[in-house]
Amino acid sequence: MSTTMPHEPRRPAAMPEVPAWRAVLSAFCASLIGIGLARFAYTPLLPALVAQHWFAASSAAYLGAANLAGYLAGALSGRPLSRRVSVVVVLRTMMLIAAVSFFACAFPLDFAWFFVWRFASGLAGGALMVLAAPAVLAHVSAARRGVAGGVIFMGIGAGVAASGTLVPLLLAHGLRETWFGLGAVSCVLVVVAWHGWPREAASNAEPVHHRAAPKVGTLRALYVEYGLNAAGWVPHMIFLVDYIARGRGEGVQVAAAYWVLFGLGATFGPLLAGHLADRAGFRAALRFAFVLEAVAVAFAAAGLGSIWLMVSSVVVGAFVTGTVPLMLGRIGELLPHHPAQQKSAWGTATVAFALCQAAAAYALSFVFQHSGGNYRLLFAIGVIAMVVALVIDLLAALSTLRHSIPEAN
Repeated sequence: MSTTMPHEPRRPAAMPEVPAWRAVLSAFCASLIGIGLARFAYTPLLPALVAQHWFAASSAAYLGAANLAGYLAGALSGRPLSRRVSVVVVLRTMMLIAAVSFFACAFPLDFAWFFVWRFASGLAGGALMVLAAPAVLAHVSAARRGVAGGVIFMGIGAGVAASGTLVPLLLAHGLRETWFGLGAVSCVLVVVAWHGWPREAASNAEPVHHRAAPKVGTLRALYVEYGLNAAGWVPHMIFLVDYIARGRGEGVQVAAAYWVLFGLGATFGPLLAGHLADRAGFRAALRFAFVLEAVAVAFAAAGLGSIWLMVSSVVVGAFVTGTVPLMLGRIGELLPHHPAQQKSAWGTATVAFALCQAAAAYALSFVFQHSGGNYRLLFAIGVIAMVVALVIDLLAALSTLRHSIPEAN
């Protein structure tokens, strides 16, 4: 006979105690604060950090890379942490860390202090990326998961757009006040999301399939492609605003407008990418994304005019977020009957993404420092990364086709 009483709220339920839309809203807030603000708000802040002599240009670039290194650590540690404590506890804690990091960065005590908190904000973002969407989508009906996933990852783009509009307004009151303002917004998001998580993530209770995953070679190629794609975004994510503000001499206000365009693209990218995948399939959509991204980054590498830079900002922004649901969908195509392995593959893909992004951030910061501030060289490296990702995907498909022909015979 069960002794569980209806008024015992602390016992975990088998099903979520909140509506699906509420859980999706919490995951939206998590992606907004953990990546949209904690990572991308730094880009429009970078010129001000240099101009107000908080840090030298080269040091400020390395501090931007610190967030990406933290993201890698968070992507690696997120799932192990969720096995030791409640997924909900990890999600709440990481959102709090991201919020606190903004207040801590308002006090530039020294490079090491700032580095630690930029790393901590990245750690939170990486863990939230690995855990938030799977924890919520497990409680969403299969027919609505595509839309729900698009809404969740729209949080990243909304954070980019918000940072592009909020940061210039806040900077008018001072750099320290800007960090405080971002911290206040983050605290509101933490409160909104706090009670919206499902009580227990279904992923913890899922049986583990020990069968070997099919199409392992294609999956490994996919991880490499995702990593290269992440590396190709780094010039836009870290250097775009600084390039326009200082490299082209157009000032912080104009550069922030480009960042808003980047954010608008990132906001609607997941929904547009999902629509494209519904029509063409996830594999074809990914290839089309690689081509468009390479062309868009090439516009910046060629030093073209303002119109082309606007297009570049919107397109790259759209696929920074839009590639995420495309990658999730492609993994689902390759592992259609392996739900546990899909989550494992998503974790591996996120780690590959974070590793290549962090390595590219440090490498490009080094190149920037030793090339005399050559922004166009950074964008050219981004183009190469995108093209190599496309080539790998095509070669992987060709290899799969060659192996399937003898089997068919």
